[in-house]
Amino acid sequence: MRIEDEIKGRFRNEYHKGLINLIYTVNQLSYLLMQSLKAHGLTEPQYNVLRVLRGFRSEGSVSINFIKERMLDKSSDVSRIVDNLYGKGLVGRKENPADRRQKEIVITDMGLSLLTEMLECEIRQDTLLDTLTGEELIELNRLLDKIRG
Repeated sequence: MRIEDEIKGRFRNEYHKGLINLIYTVNQLSYLLMQSLKAHGLTEPQYNVLRVLRGFRSEGSVSINFIKERMLDKSSDVSRIVDNLYGKGLVGRKENPADRRQKEIVITDMGLSLLTEMLECEIRQDTLLDTLTGEELIELNRLLDKIRG
């Protein structure tokens, strides 16, 4: 459906329309993802942290800064997110012996089990863009990369 019909609005120009269309679409996709995560008691940033930790677990523990560099939302308060995940038993943390101010973070077996349990969320994420062909997905990614410069 066209963005004009979705929000019943007008735009100054195609740039304005493109930006509003992008924001509206991201919000719609984000809402669908959030509903899946909510069923497992996680927020998007918490899920993002767990996926980062799972992806780099072969490297052992990682620092808060390491996680922050890989977050989708760069403004996330990673320390607070890790504290919440620690409270749920999904991550472990210990002092860095070289720098006691720094904490080393690892995903726990409980965190890995939760992500395995959430496999359907990941599969559902893949289907959020299934109205596009493979070629269109490649073009979408190229255009999004171009927008970010």
